[in-house]
Amino acid sequence: MQGAIARVVVAAAILNHPLLFPQENTTLPEQDEALLARMREHEKRLELEQARLEQELLYAGTEQQDPGSEDGYGWYFWSALSLVIFFTIEVCRQDLADMEARYADDEDGFVEGGSISSKTLQLDKGVLNSFCERCIHTSAHENWRVREFVEGFADDLLESLRSVCDRETDMEVADFVGIGSMFESWRVSKPLMCDLIVPFAPPEPYSFQFQLWCSPSSDVPLDMQGCGRIKVTKVGENEDGCLCGSANLGEDMLCLLHSKNEKPRADHTPDDLLCSKNTPYLAKDQVMKWFQISVTKAWGRISHKYEFELTFRNLDATGALKVRFRSGKVVVMNIIPVVELDGTNAYFVSHFPSDSSTSSDTYWPLSFAVYERNLLKHVAKSLPENSCHLHCLQIITFLHKKQMGLTGRCALTNYHLKTTLLHLLLSKGSSSWGSESLEHRLRDMLGFLHRSLQEKRLCHALVGNSQVPPEVRVPATFHTAEPINLFRPLVLQRELYADTLRHFQEMLRNAPVLIQEYTPLLQNGDTHHRLNSMAQSE
Repeated sequence: MQGAIARVVVAAAILNHPLLFPQENTTLPEQDEALLARMREHEKRLELEQARLEQELLYAGTEQQDPGSEDGYGWYFWSALSLVIFFTIEVCRQDLADMEARYADDEDGFVEGGSISSKTLQLDKGVLNSFCERCIHTSAHENWRVREFVEGFADDLLESLRSVCDRETDMEVADFVGIGSMFESWRVSKPLMCDLIVPFAPPEPYSFQFQLWCSPSSDVPLDMQGCGRIKVTKVGENEDGCLCGSANLGEDMLCLLHSKNEKPRADHTPDDLLCSKNTPYLAKDQVMKWFQISVTKAWGRISHKYEFELTFRNLDATGALKVRFRSGKVVVMNIIPVVELDGTNAYFVSHFPSDSSTSSDTYWPLSFAVYERNLLKHVAKSLPENSCHLHCLQIITFLHKKQMGLTGRCALTNYHLKTTLLHLLLSKGSSSWGSESLEHRLRDMLGFLHRSLQEKRLCHALVGNSQVPPEVRVPATFHTAEPINLFRPLVLQRELYADTLRHFQEMLRNAPVLIQEYTPLLQNGDTHHRLNSMAQSE
């Protein structure tokens, strides 16, 4: 019987061996059709032989055997051996796939370590400088004017929002904070978009308590790293034990904790506090619904003061507003409700505009956008005049956006590109970022991103990074925490990873063509306006 098992294993190994019968990425020339037919015929014969051997094995297995006999132990031995062989076959198959991917990278011009060779990305320094000079620098003044308008309008809208909210029962809304590319001076594409976060807090006597993923007793799932839960609690509900608000004490009874004229606050329901059903945890969907209704009411009060049209761009993304002027010009803004983590500039965000994933309603991602902006400002102080760091980010963002127009969306986002830049700013010397080094630093960024994709690992720039200078003032809880892998979804989803890697490789192939396509127009001053319309179009 052992011989039968051995023959089955050998036949299965032949049929499944990745070098003999690969399942994908296999093409044969048209003249080898006869060879292909013979291979198929041979494969069928092997399958028939395997089926016959399996029947023989099944028949042999029906015979009664003493578990303590030599044959019985032989059965266990051959079963274990067959499992080991099948496991080895799968490992070989995966190794072969990785070898093919590396070979494809070598053919495309990638060198060892994920660096970008000149064969892959042929860029002319003069063309790059011209591209940045007109395509990027000319938008700085317009960006400043848009920011000024958005900040003024947001102030007016939030003041109106506070007036329509009930101060006794509704959430309390604070002033907005500007984040993202427009406020970090690297936005290049149109329509110009401003991201504003608006902190809110519960009405008295309630408060928020936070459960972070990096807390010692955290029960946050592994796929929710970088997130936390927000618990709504009543201040002092177990401290003073006052019953005057929940029991009828009669007219002759006085409360020693509250004055006669002080009316006890009525208890709020979980819906009033925007909690998830049957839990004390703040729900993102409830918050987004409340904020959208409040913004709509607030705009209704002040719309007569403005001569433009305001609409919601996406009903699933609260605060995604689009302003359309009579001239046809469009300005986009994302006003996002957030919860401030006590004593920090980190915020729990209800949603990210670029995030299409659906996570648990009670797990809120934590944004370090304010600290990232502070890091960029701190590093810029030591960089050479007219440094190229933001130009590198702008060029790659431009290429990424154009490639998405060709091949569709993927897992790669502008935030991943910005994270790449932050890592390089922390690891490379200040003198490396002069304007004359634009081409080299651009290759460095693309090479770092390529290595990260190969390894399926891109660490958060601030969390668990000892290179972050103390001047940025990242809270110690996060400075010493375990690093967060922003590419974790690529580890779990093979198809998503393949699409993202393909997108990146196509972006590299198309980069010289895209830059060259827009650059010739720069030589003619009369076409200046047309270039901006093309290079910065949505």
